[in-house]
Amino acid sequence: MSTTFEGKVAAITGGASGIGLATAEALLAQGARVVLVDRDAAALRDLVARHGANCLAQVTDLLDPASCNEMVPQILARTGHIDILHCNAGSYIGGDLSEVADPAAIDRMLNLNVNAVMKNVHAVIPHMTRRGSGDIVVTCSVAGHSAIPWEPVYSGSKWAITCFVQTMRRQLMRHGIRVGQVSPGPVISALLADWPEENLRKAKENGALIEPSEVAEAILFMLSRPRNVTIRDMIVLPSNFDI
Repeated sequence: MSTTFEGKVAAITGGASGIGLATAEALLAQGARVVLVDRDAAALRDLVARHGANCLAQVTDLLDPASCNEMVPQILARTGHIDILHCNAGSYIGGDLSEVADPAAIDRMLNLNVNAVMKNVHAVIPHMTRRGSGDIVVTCSVAGHSAIPWEPVYSGSKWAITCFVQTMRRQLMRHGIRVGQVSPGPVISALLADWPEENLRKAKENGALIEPSEVAEAILFMLSRPRNVTIRDMIVLPSNFDI
């Protein structure tokens, strides 16, 4: 086993599945202690049992203000420090805006994709600033770089995150804190359930999808650079994906 991240503590939101879990498993394999943050307590229990003592469960509902606010303090109380915060949790709304049946779904998605990220970063800044070091990585999307016509709400949330990440990178670099984002194309995950059926069918047929593990490899590359190097954004696309 590689020990590149030996002694490091990483907290990953949305850690029970998809990109979050793939990143957690990659970090665990390289010696890190990983806190999986998710609202799915049963899934977290199973993952902790599978991965052993270096894998910790943090049951947090990021859409509940009190639970979201308690996340970072609770993790610090258990681990003593956070070296890496991976803000990965997110949800998806696809289709024409006029077809969104429940406008409250827009609030929920924006609260998770944007507001929770901002609040989690806000909470960890004092701790990382005191230590003079830290890494913050946010899972964005290629939709944060291009106006995707079949997902205006999701695209809008990721454009907001691109702006947030790049402004925070400039604010925090003087404190020794690196901030960057990974922007995948379509990833095989539950988020694609809301894709237009025809788009999903074509993507599958054309091989225009990537695995969560392939995004995790990009994240580990970002995190393993020397401290004088920041990868501000890594766009990871299936080779057959045209946007």
